Amino acid sequence: MSVRSTGNALGDATLATLWESTRRRGDMPGFAKAISAILGAMRGEDEQEFNMTRTVLSDPVLTQKVLRLANSGMYAAFGQHISTVSKAVQVLGTDAIGHLALGLKLIEELSGASSDATASHVEMEKAVLAGIVAQQIANTAESRHGEEAVVCSMLHTLGRMMLTYYMPERWHEIQRSAAQENCDVETIAPKLLGLGLDEIGHAAALHWGLPAGLINGMRKLAPPEPGGEISSSDWIAGLSTMSAACAESLWNDDEAGAAAVAQLADAYSAMLGVLPEKLMGAIEQAKVVAANDLTIAPLSKPAERRAKALARTRQRDAGNQILLSGLADMRDMIHTANPGQMVQIALETVFKGLEFSRALAFVRNRKDSQYAAKIGFGNDIRDILPQLVFEDTYQPNVFHAALNSDRVIFIENARDAKFAAKLPDWWRNTLSAAHSFVILPLSANGQSAGFLYGDWDDSFPPIELSQTEFGLLNDMRALVVRAVLKRHQQETVSK
Repeated sequence: MSVRSTGNALGDATLATLWESTRRRGDMPGFAKAISAILGAMRGEDEQEFNMTRTVLSDPVLTQKVLRLANSGMYAAFGQHISTVSKAVQVLGTDAIGHLALGLKLIEELSGASSDATASHVEMEKAVLAGIVAQQIANTAESRHGEEAVVCSMLHTLGRMMLTYYMPERWHEIQRSAAQENCDVETIAPKLLGLGLDEIGHAAALHWGLPAGLINGMRKLAPPEPGGEISSSDWIAGLSTMSAACAESLWNDDEAGAAAVAQLADAYSAMLGVLPEKLMGAIEQAKVVAANDLTIAPLSKPAERRAKALARTRQRDAGNQILLSGLADMRDMIHTANPGQMVQIALETVFKGLEFSRALAFVRNRKDSQYAAKIGFGNDIRDILPQLVFEDTYQPNVFHAALNSDRVIFIENARDAKFAAKLPDWWRNTLSAAHSFVILPLSANGQSAGFLYGDWDDSFPPIELSQTEFGLLNDMRALVVRAVLKRHQQETVSK
């Protein structure tokens, strides 16, 4: 790609060094390839909508976000429900979806930066924080430019990111000079580099081929005098400027930063069309999101998070030991225990090992054409056990799907509105306190004999099952099935 001249030798030399470094090290975490694919789908080609649909469908997370946006109050007509990406592309337009995709990809790439607390990682996390702030403010303002503003906010400090990632020695030199002259790095940079940090970001955006609208939205814009007309491009630039400044002030989660954020909210309120107190509410929500998404920002309390993660890991390791011990007991008893005893040991093991709120064993009664819960552990089991009965005739719900597929099913969020139709009435009437649950089908000779069920209520943090745990659960149900098959064989011989 050709290098554009800045008009001064020092600036040209800085950019030449920068482009050489990008060629040598590769584009800053994987941006170029992902961005070019998204931009290609946004461009006005004959099959533009098809290309965008294909791009979206290649990413399950993006697909979910696009459908959610298309069905949001800002876009969906009354009573309309959009279930296909093709329709969503028509409703939202390729630009809005392209900006959503770019924002998602930027967050993914920036969040996946080196785990070391280097200057570049700090700048990348600040960029993610700026995007989170912009998203919350745009939602509060009910703006259709929200996705574009998120991208511009994350790219607002692109110059700093490029410099810290590709030219760290020059960045440290700038920091030293700024400290010596008692000024900020923005002020000293043109003197040492021949161009400002925002100009480096602008040059990088041109280098990547970003659309003119995004580049325009990346510019720094102070709030104008009250009463003037605000164009959409100025609104985006104003929000990206404010969001980047908020990210800088929020980073350390201290009183000085909080005061600076309040001043920013007052200054940009009229321009953004949102009352200062509502801006502050949006920023508080952004802090909550950021505390979960960031890793090294003081705002995210990384030391506290690491301690909790370590405690969860130790707890999970202890749970796996319980599963392993239970499996060992089942293997010892495989030749002497009947199927009911094996089911009870398996159910007790998963109840303790995975810390279920409830654990239940359902047995299929072919004579009555029903599944019924026979034993259980946990909250209110004795009261609800008689109600846990359903027909074995196939119904399009998650339980019959699990039994037909004969594989362990883990439902992370049973409260998801889109998942509601897959939950049977008997579950809603008895077990709906569950937030997450697991189904372990028990099939012998291709026929369902029953299943084990376990769930977690809201008193538990978000649940994730590891591949190790899935493997242990599969080993456990295989032993139960062996006991069932053994009983069938014995019954056949006795006849």
